[in-house]
Amino acid sequence: MYEAFYGLQEKPFSILPDPDLIYWGRAHRMAFSMLEFGVLNNAQFTVITGEVGSGKTTLVRHLLRKVDPRQTNVGLISNTPRGRDELLQWIMMSLNLPYEGSIPSLLRIFQDFLYTQRARGRRTLLIVDEAQNLGEAALESLRMLSNVNVDKDQFLQSILVGQPQLRETLLRPELLQFAQRVSSDFHLKALSRDEVGEYIGFRLSAAGARVHLFTNEACQLVAEASGGIPRMINILCDTALVYGYSSGADHITRKMMGEVIEDKRNFGIFPVHGQMAAV
Repeated sequence: MYEAFYGLQEKPFSILPDPDLIYWGRAHRMAFSMLEFGVLNNAQFTVITGEVGSGKTTLVRHLLRKVDPRQTNVGLISNTPRGRDELLQWIMMSLNLPYEGSIPSLLRIFQDFLYTQRARGRRTLLIVDEAQNLGEAALESLRMLSNVNVDKDQFLQSILVGQPQLRETLLRPELLQFAQRVSSDFHLKALSRDEVGEYIGFRLSAAGARVHLFTNEACQLVAEASGGIPRMINILCDTALVYGYSSGADHITRKMMGEVIEDKRNFGIFPVHGQMAAV
């Protein structure tokens, strides 16, 4: 819609996870380093938490690009069930294994698969996205499944990615045994005010922009209203470019961004931080 008007090759602020458009601020660099460390150093459990829209899934997609499918089996679960038995079935499905039958028979199939793959020199990596939805019973089941690992042999590695509730759940006394097996973890915080402007400039440049289309004052408003959450930044900036295109504006000014924020606050469905933006 507005791409040609602003000389862009594509939309710079899509909310879909795109590993090609990761802004490598400090928090995202550290989070990915912990993900990669967990995989390369045979961590039984790696846990990455962060607010909704902070970029967790995008980091996972980037990690999957670096995993060699010839050496690693990857099971990815995005719709997490709360129950223990359902989780095992989802794990089996994610690895293209039979998922119907009694739990003991499924466990036997799963363990045989892990042993066979390890004998062939292949590792098995299980990634559970939206892991804050897992109940205590499901988490305990994951811990029990990890008992297949003996001594230095890691037959199964698991990565849990979720919202801050996951972190709170794992701190409960009844899950102490699980928490003690987490050897790599990181909580992905929001971008700082200074990073928000850099993030916007990075996304614009990646989409082909030759100039920064947002004024510094506009970026400051975005930082306040978004709370530094990348997905909210994308929503606000994408809407601002629509407003700018509609009015024929060369740049997104503080006044225009203020209008976008107020419209989102009054008529939108997404939470906007801060008080009324002065324009």
